[in-house]
Amino acid sequence: MDSAYRTSLLDWCNDIEKTWTSVRNQLDHVDDAVLTEWEEDFYAFKQEVEEDNRFLQDKELQRNASQIYQSLNSFITGSSQPTKHDDHMGSAVPIGGHTLPPLPYAYDALEPVISEEIMRLHHDVHHQGYVDGLNKAEKKMQEARKTGNFDLIKHWERETAFNGSGHYLHTIFWDIMSPNGGGKPSGSLHAEIKRSFGSFDAFKKHFSEAAKKVEAVGWAILVWAPRAHRLEILTAEKHQNLTQWDTIPLLVLDVWEHAYYLQYKTKRGDYVDNWWKVVNWPAVEKRFEEARKLKWQPF
Repeated sequence: MDSAYRTSLLDWCNDIEKTWTSVRNQLDHVDDAVLTEWEEDFYAFKQEVEEDNRFLQDKELQRNASQIYQSLNSFITGSSQPTKHDDHMGSAVPIGGHTLPPLPYAYDALEPVISEEIMRLHHDVHHQGYVDGLNKAEKKMQEARKTGNFDLIKHWERETAFNGSGHYLHTIFWDIMSPNGGGKPSGSLHAEIKRSFGSFDAFKKHFSEAAKKVEAVGWAILVWAPRAHRLEILTAEKHQNLTQWDTIPLLVLDVWEHAYYLQYKTKRGDYVDNWWKVVNWPAVEKRFEEARKLKWQPF
């Protein structure tokens, strides 16, 4: 195992362990036996990394790490089986209780498309900042409801919109990338892209150009529109600006400078073009399958 990759993977394991510790007592909707089995598998994997098991190949490690992450994510979102309560979609996040989700892969797993240094800063510093800001804003608004003093409500609503959008979009962003990504979507998502945009190539060109031309900082976002019953491409400046309400994000691309500048400098276009190599289409397809179940009366 490459020493740099081992260090990155150990850091990832520590992030997973931190998340597990913070959510373990909230997973009462999942059978204890299932949680115990996951915990045993995780610590066995971490031990293999710590002992630098040279019989394991990097791809095998990535596959095992992905399985561990996906299982933990299913516990948290309430999609795991078996469950104690079929209608229970996981515990609600308490006010001011949002946490930083672990990456689904090691920090250097997306190289050379996105460097390890960027991933560490982007995830551990920037995303953590949005989580902290959201928690503070939620607690301040809770305090306002208790005291009846809403003098600063405009400020805290803005903080909630900015930091909440940053937290939720980044959480999607990590999941829709993969070291084994790239290519094209399949099945119903591919068919819907063709129906909505004419072809996959037309969609990719539109999405890329939107991402390259977002003014200042922002995002390019593929969404499902329950009202229009089709896919749309949107851009957002500063997370919460220039969005359309009532739509569901499926594929998001962060083009804030902290997402690429250390590696690509002013060449945002190169970053966007290379990013397609790490798109995790199965994750996007899963979001689409859930999102398209929601349809409102078209207007």
